[in-house]
Formats: sequence, C-alpha cells, structure tokens
Amino acid sequence: MGVTGINADRRWSESMPAAYERYLTPVLFRPFAEDLAARAGALHSRRILELAAGTGVLTSELLAAAATAEVTATDLNEAMVAFGSARAPGAVWQQADAQRLPFPDGGFDLVVCQFGVMFFPDKVAAFTEVRRVLAPGGRFLFNTWGPLGTHGFDAAVQAGLERAFPVDPPGFLPTVPHGYADPAVVAADLEAAGFAVEEQQELTLQGRAVSAADVATGFLSGTPVRAAVEERGDEPAVRDVVIEEMTARLGPGPVTAAMTAYVFRGAA
Repeated sequence: MGVTGINADRRWSESMPAAYERYLTPVLFRPFAEDLAARAGALHSRRILELAAGTGVLTSELLAAAATAEVTATDLNEAMVAFGSARAPGAVWQQADAQRLPFPDGGFDLVVCQFGVMFFPDKVAAFTEVRRVLAPGGRFLFNTWGPLGTHGFDAAVQAGLERAFPVDPPGFLPTVPHGYADPAVVAADLEAAGFAVEEQQELTLQGRAVSAADVATGFLSGTPVRAAVEERGDEPAVRDVVIEEMTARLGPGPVTAAMTAYVFRGAA
C-alpha cells in the first residue's frame, strides 16, 4: 500500500507544521478553536489535557479562556510538539500517544481535542484512555469534521486532486479528516468507552482565506496530502490544477466557505 493508506495518512514531516500554521490554521482551525475554548472555559476546570494539539491554535485559546487552569498539551508527532511549544509556551508540552497516555488515573478535570479523534486508529481505545485519566465527573470535549461535502475548502481541494489524478486520487481527506463524520457512530464509541454523552451539536462556521491558492498550498505542503502527491509525481502541475479547480469553485481573491463540524461533550 502506498502513502495513501491509513498509516501513511498520519505521517507528518518536520517541514509541515510551518506551512500548516501559515496557510491552514487561520482559515480552518482558528474559528473552531475559539468556539471550543469558550466551551472549555465555561467548565472552570483546574487541570486540562489537550490531545493532538498540533501547532497549538487551540492551546493558545485555552490559555486565554481558562487562565487559571494548568494546561498540558500533547501530540503524537514530535515536530508538532516542538512547533506548538514555541507558539504556546504557557502550556506544558510533551509527546504522547492518545491510546497510551503517559498520565496517572484521574489526573485531569477536562480533556479537549480539536479535530484529532479522526486520526486515532482505535477510537474506543483512545476514548477509554481519556476516561481513565479523567477524575470522576470530568469532561471530554472535542470536535470532528462533518462529511466532506459540508466543508467548502476541503471539498474543493479534493475536487482538484480528483481532476489531477482521475485514477487513484489521494484519499486522505475523505478517509481521515472526514472519515469519522457520522455523529451516531461517534456517540456510540463514546458510550462504549464509558462516557455519558452530555452534548452533541452540529456547528457550521465560516472560514476566510486570502486566496484559494493559499489554501491549496497549505494542503499540498502542510498535510499528508503532500506525500501522496509526491508519490505520484509532477507536483507543480498538480498544484496548478488544484488551484485552478479551487478558484473556479470558490472564486478569485479573498474567499469564504462554510465548514461543518460536530462538537461533543462526554462526562466520565
């Protein structure tokens, strides 16, 4: 299996975080980070653990929204931890696998995760670990993307990739970020891990980018899509096709698109 396989779709090279942060974070992730941090702040937790923290966009928002809390931020990828710790130094950062968390039982009041649960190979196992590290009555707060068609930017990127590769297009976007898009399945997994589902909400926010080209550059240089394209060759030509398709769909100049996600809160 090539780099389009599930394991390869989780690869993040050391050069990716900077591109991810520059081109994708402000457009795709900051709007939802502000929402999730506000929800976290309303819980008044003292000890917060963040999973799959990436470059630290949610971490920064958490530090502001829950100023008196102790925030521990983790990511499986060491390159992300290095980048995030410089971006949000107010948190304690460390590398950690969500399915084998290096923390004692009951050590946190709140666990948060922004668009990371889709990457967990065994969701129930990871959720069970989250429940283990939560104190009695603790909360697990996270979001996950809705179906690919409900995300204007991601759908446009995928359309461009399918145009560039009519046979065997890269499958990262539909199978990983948007591969956990049935809220009933997510809720069932939470319950299987011992959580009571307190909140389940569909949320659509607007993303704004300088141009479709910027978003295309972010995906082609700052995500595992990059490896899939490199494997197939002719990256400059692919980039041109993707930008052309995205511009046709989203328009020239500054672009805005709707993005749908689901927000969940589970109680331990």
